[in-house]
Amino acid sequence: MRVSIGSDHRGIELKSKLIEFLTAAKHEVSDLGAVDCNESVDYPDFAEAVGQGVASGDCDRGILVCGTGIGMSISANKIPGVRAALCHDSSSAKMSRQHNDSNVLCLAENIDQAVMLQLLETWLEAEFEGGRHSRRVEKIRTLEEKYASQR
Repeated sequence: MRVSIGSDHRGIELKSKLIEFLTAAKHEVSDLGAVDCNESVDYPDFAEAVGQGVASGDCDRGILVCGTGIGMSISANKIPGVRAALCHDSSSAKMSRQHNDSNVLCLAENIDQAVMLQLLETWLEAEFEGGRHSRRVEKIRTLEEKYASQR
């Protein structure tokens, strides 16, 4: 699987651990930054880079990390075609894939490493169930189109 990953300055350490995990699991990883944890950067820039990669099909999934994961989630979800989910446990990660077809995972840098790796593995392995959930995901797409045209 092709995975793009990005973080702000607060998420760099966790991002490095995630890249190690993904590489060991034989995923193709694109690190889209940030690179220096000593310099403050703006999380929307990295959410856009990862989100654009997912929306364009350049990568299959995206992962974003910041202090809380909230800013990344809000920013990434502005990009049509992105369904970013902020998850803190394996259950929410699994459901975000099965029911919402999430394609970007947002994480907080303060998640326990063991929990985070299990959460990531669950999210990567979970498949969209389709069925009644397809109708709902299609309604999300319709909302994107409706409100994008009103700007």
